[in-house]
Amino acid sequence: MKRLSALILVSVLLAGCGSAEKADGPVELTWWHGQVESQAKVVEQLAADYNKTHPGVKVVPAVGTTNVDDMLQKVQAALAGGKAPDIAYMYGTWMPHLAKNPQVYDLTSTVKAPSFGWDDFWPSERAVSEVGGKVVGVPAVVDNLAVIYNKKLFDAAGVKYPDQNWTWDDFRAAARTLTRGGVYGTAYPVTGSEDTVWRFWPMLWQQGGAIVTPDGKKSAFNTPQTAQALDLWAQMAHQDKSVYLDQNGEKFLPLFQSGKVAMVIAGPWALLDIIDHKVDYGVQVLPGYNGNHETIAGPDNWVVFNNGSRRAKAAADFLTWLTRPEQDARWTLELGNLPLRKATLALPAYQAFTKKFPSVDVFTANLDNAKQARPQLPSYPEFSEKVGNAIAEALQGSTPAAQALTKAAADADTVLGRAR
Repeated sequence: MKRLSALILVSVLLAGCGSAEKADGPVELTWWHGQVESQAKVVEQLAADYNKTHPGVKVVPAVGTTNVDDMLQKVQAALAGGKAPDIAYMYGTWMPHLAKNPQVYDLTSTVKAPSFGWDDFWPSERAVSEVGGKVVGVPAVVDNLAVIYNKKLFDAAGVKYPDQNWTWDDFRAAARTLTRGGVYGTAYPVTGSEDTVWRFWPMLWQQGGAIVTPDGKKSAFNTPQTAQALDLWAQMAHQDKSVYLDQNGEKFLPLFQSGKVAMVIAGPWALLDIIDHKVDYGVQVLPGYNGNHETIAGPDNWVVFNNGSRRAKAAADFLTWLTRPEQDARWTLELGNLPLRKATLALPAYQAFTKKFPSVDVFTANLDNAKQARPQLPSYPEFSEKVGNAIAEALQGSTPAAQALTKAAADADTVLGRAR
């Protein structure tokens, strides 16, 4: 799903990783940050500033050529070979899996210290960082989904810009009117992956639904309300012809940038390319049901691996420093991401950020609408695949929504049953 456009990881064979802890001398920490080019320079400067003011620690940012999607696999290989980094950037959906690994350092006492300011992070970030009462990561990136729309296309079609009280019926009506002259009103990725699924969960939550039962043992998404929500998209796609169904998930944003799609459900990561293409755009919260405009966030985390008590403690101290408002502004805002904590909003750097990225403040405010997290279950990726296939089948017209969801629920329950 996004994130940092060039997230690249280090090779697990990097010299010096996982070496035996020294009893004295400076503590050297390997930081797998995943940035390249100008983004890497921000990271390198942060590390240099920390090293200058903390002479007992040397943070070493690592550069490599492995895609971030393979990070979990690479870290597991590094752990098995005794070459784990001290800190690594990890997707939030991997937290339940990582929580089972004894070499993942427990950061609970770190974030619960009064000086850390854990409550200053948005609830959606904290929810993803914590698994079973244990904090396994410190937020590294946070985002959420809203609607980005093309003002020029709205004006040409005589459609009013959406306001914060709009509904899904309003969204459908706007998409239908905007669909004209080779322009689609909106788009949906039908890859069947999590990119398909996480765009749908807010419609479930807005109606008071749940993804799984409270004990995590059974699916809970197969309801008449969920079927109605999926039917809305299917009707838009086939009756209204207002939805561009993106088979590989890589075309709908470029089509928006070129004026061929009028509205997209996306996150703040999309703004940079949209601005580069000089689109006159606006941002609004997701349409809602009965005044509920709940959205979904996709936080990622810094995870610490226990390469000895001195290194683990030093890594935790570094993350405490890195996530303070002043450094948060440098790490997140300079890379075009939302601030990790509320206190950062008071800094001049945030005001400059909102000028550079018009309407990004809508995404920031929308973090208050991200009230829940995806289930913290190791089996969630496979669970999600079953749901994603159902959504894709319903939107492409091969299976009625209710039937697709019923099959997905049965398949998802099998996944959850195997995990027990």
